[in-house]
Amino acid sequence: MNNSPTPHLPTTRREFLRLTGGGLGMLAFSSFAPRFLTQAAAANLPAPARDKKILVLVQLAGGNDGLNTVVPYADDLYYSLRPKLGFSDPSVLHKLDDHMALATPCGAMADMVKEGKFAIVQNVGYPNPNRSHFRSSEIWETASDADTYLSDGWVGRYLDNCCGGAPTEGVHASEPTAVHATTAMPQTFFAKDPQNYFSIGGNARANQRVHKRKDGQEFKPLLDSFANAPATGDTGNFLSHTLMDALVTEKRVQNILQTYQPGTQYPGSALAQSLQRVAALVAAGMETRVYFCSQTGYDTHANQFNNHQRLLGDLSDSLAAFQKDLEAHKLDKQVLTMTFSEFGRRPYENDAQGTDHGTAAPLFVMSGALKQGGLLGDAPDLNIPPKGDLTYKIDFRQVYATVLHRWLDTDPSAIIGKGFEELPFLG
Repeated sequence: MNNSPTPHLPTTRREFLRLTGGGLGMLAFSSFAPRFLTQAAAANLPAPARDKKILVLVQLAGGNDGLNTVVPYADDLYYSLRPKLGFSDPSVLHKLDDHMALATPCGAMADMVKEGKFAIVQNVGYPNPNRSHFRSSEIWETASDADTYLSDGWVGRYLDNCCGGAPTEGVHASEPTAVHATTAMPQTFFAKDPQNYFSIGGNARANQRVHKRKDGQEFKPLLDSFANAPATGDTGNFLSHTLMDALVTEKRVQNILQTYQPGTQYPGSALAQSLQRVAALVAAGMETRVYFCSQTGYDTHANQFNNHQRLLGDLSDSLAAFQKDLEAHKLDKQVLTMTFSEFGRRPYENDAQGTDHGTAAPLFVMSGALKQGGLLGDAPDLNIPPKGDLTYKIDFRQVYATVLHRWLDTDPSAIIGKGFEELPFLG
């Protein structure tokens, strides 16, 4: 007879999250639902097919400067607006046509444009733009109007509407529908219904911090004891199943990441390593439909040029490595990668040789299955009044509508509303 004391089981999700510090190793339990509860609601829905399309979102956090990313090198107004910050020598740029070029560090992107697997959507924004980092990020992540506040993210609504079915047995039974490579769950994933989420975020030091309790004890023995403790009523069953699913997923993901052999060499940056982890999970056949990565540092109010060019070089090289890795595993036509940022920067440089919060900016989409690559939409109109700003031409929800309909095979109106004309980068 086992006389060892039964560990204290948390009685609420909040207490559970407090005890575990929000995660076990890389696992973030935020909105993590036990499989036995979601199965009942999804009993009449088909399980996801193994070859369904996968979406990878890459956030450029801080507000990326579009004019020094996709440069209107043939427009004299560009040089007037940016006498110090602009590219003075167009010959160092990667020309896309007779008017626009990618910045010098974006050579890998330019190569993918030539190969037809990289598209640049110009002048993306929304009506009545907000220049607050928090609020504008919220608008992009929830796909709301500027004057509307939504609690759930656009991907969360997609998961609520379209991803109820999941395998009920075998190795895929506890796999998450969405994975984020960030330390906190992005608002993009917030959903009304319980969803399975998993985190592969943070650097090694951060992962080590969340894997330890403040008193130095490891979480895993504690959680193992929770999972194997005698269940007491509905709460005990809920937590037991939650923990068992969590531990199974944790072990499977760790094994995948530790044994993965990438098809190319990745840069050593945080973004590149996040994308390599995503590639590993995709190659392992995980049921996950959406992944979320983030690159920080784009709030370039001062001394922008060198810092921004470094970020762009990292972005370009990391995306190219990710695409080459997918190609090596013959997955490049199954994965669509899309960048976004909360806003662009002001067209004119400031006194600190930086740029302030602006409005419209380009975003990128990448896949071996693009119908149309290269430049999409009109070049930015720089004929603006003093202290004026760029006018968006493409609503970001047009991009979302295109992805939802033509990639994720769902009706966009149920997710983001009606009236958003789709774009031609997907068939």
